[in-house]
Amino acid sequence: MRTGITTLATTGVLLGGTVATAPNADAGTLTIGQRALGVAQSKHGDPYRWGATGPSAFDCSGLTYYAFRRVGRPLPRTAQAQYNRVRHISYSQLRPGDLVFFHYGSYVYHVGIYAGHWEIWHAPHSGSYVKLERIWTRSVWFGRVS
Repeated sequence: MRTGITTLATTGVLLGGTVATAPNADAGTLTIGQRALGVAQSKHGDPYRWGATGPSAFDCSGLTYYAFRRVGRPLPRTAQAQYNRVRHISYSQLRPGDLVFFHYGSYVYHVGIYAGHWEIWHAPHSGSYVKLERIWTRSVWFGRVS
C-alpha cells in the first residue's frame, strides 16, 4: 500500500498536518476538509497554470475548487467567491482542511487549504507547482466548508 494520501483516505487520521495511521479509523470519520486536504496533497508537483481547475494543472482557487468538488462539496471558482460562500471562522477554530484566504484590505487574492502547523497546500504562482508551504503573512482570513 502507498503511504501518504492512500493511508489518509483509507486508514489515517490527520493530526496537525501530519498523518498518523490508526488501524480502526476509516474515511467516514474524516471531515470534508480533511478529505479535500488529502486530494490537494495528492496533486503535489502538478504545475500552476492560471485559470486551471485540474486534473493535472491548477491555479490557487482551481486547486481548492477541484479538491472540494472531488469530495462532494462544490465551491465557486474564484478565491473571492469561495470566501463569500464559506463559513468564516477565527484562528482559534482553525483546523486542517479549512481554507486560508490571503487578502489585501477587503480584496481576497489567494487561497490554500490549511495543513496544520501554519502551513497550506496551494498552487502559488506561475512557474511554480502545487506544494506545501508555510503561511508567509498574518493578512489571512479563515473559512470552513460544511
